[in-house]
Amino acid sequence: MGYRLLADLVVILHLAFLLFTVLGGLVVLRWRWFPWIHLPAAIWGGFVEVTGRVCPLTVLENWLRRAGGGSGYERDFIDRYVVPIVYPPGLTREIQLALGVLLVVVNGAIYMIAWRCRTKVETTSGR
Repeated sequence: MGYRLLADLVVILHLAFLLFTVLGGLVVLRWRWFPWIHLPAAIWGGFVEVTGRVCPLTVLENWLRRAGGGSGYERDFIDRYVVPIVYPPGLTREIQLALGVLLVVVNGAIYMIAWRCRTKVETTSGR
């Protein structure tokens, strides 16, 4: 039971990381130091998607499920609602590439807005 709980927690962590890589750039609009945290995560997320690699969180989750005596997903809340978001059915290489491009475009736009806002503030304050 402990391994299964840990595997479920890894899925939740994985989902949180995915959301952070896609939307974490929005925090840059508030805190100028945040790119130091977000950019490495976004680069890693994009790298995994574009290269088709398996995320270490997926490897960890699968290991925990096997260590707990499981071989697949059972149909509880986590498996029914969270797992399909992290591991969508029908995920193809083309979709992975599109998701990688979307990650770059969304965060590029957010960082461009943050950069323009910062430049405007520095220009008007005389820095």
